[in-house]
Amino acid sequence: MLPLLLNKNKIMLKIGITGGIGTGKTTACKLFEQYNIPVYYADDRAKWLMNNDETLRARLIEHFGKEVFDDNQQLNRAYLGNIIFQDERQLEVINKLVHPAVKLDSEAWQLEQAKKNVPYTLKEAALLFESGSYQYLDKIIVVTAPQQLRIERVMKRDNCTQEQVLARMSKQLPQEQKEVRADFLLHNIELPQLKEQIALLHQTLCKGI
Repeated sequence: MLPLLLNKNKIMLKIGITGGIGTGKTTACKLFEQYNIPVYYADDRAKWLMNNDETLRARLIEHFGKEVFDDNQQLNRAYLGNIIFQDERQLEVINKLVHPAVKLDSEAWQLEQAKKNVPYTLKEAALLFESGSYQYLDKIIVVTAPQQLRIERVMKRDNCTQEQVLARMSKQLPQEQKEVRADFLLHNIELPQLKEQIALLHQTLCKGI
């Protein structure tokens, strides 16, 4: 896919940002937003689309039954989660339904951002590589952190056990595989150092690649 063009023949870069659970992707994105960089949060938009995109809603009902939405016509996450827990193949079904909808939604979003003459945009997604959406982006940032620190962060954030965090990590693409595919790495151990890295990377991305 060709990059979107800005006025005066400048190119708006489409940058992806990802990382394993607990690495701090959202923290990094919020720091980029301080530079007025638009961020597309793919996981949040996926949830919105499942509730609001009529075509996607119909397909979810077709595959998982009317119970997939509650009495208020909102996604029944407990019901859906139970299905996935019992049969992980159903997770693949959901991904095949949701990922194309997110792709179309993000492309429309990118077109809107191109009108604003921003130097680059960020697409934040936990499954950037797994979904294949990295192929439509110019460069990829991977946020990293030591595993024990990641575990501690998630335990505190989600009030869960170490075993539960490790189980969730085991279902993601290993962090090492993400890192080797990255164009840029952000080491998120302490906030001041992360801010410094992002300040430098922002300057680089503004110059164009």
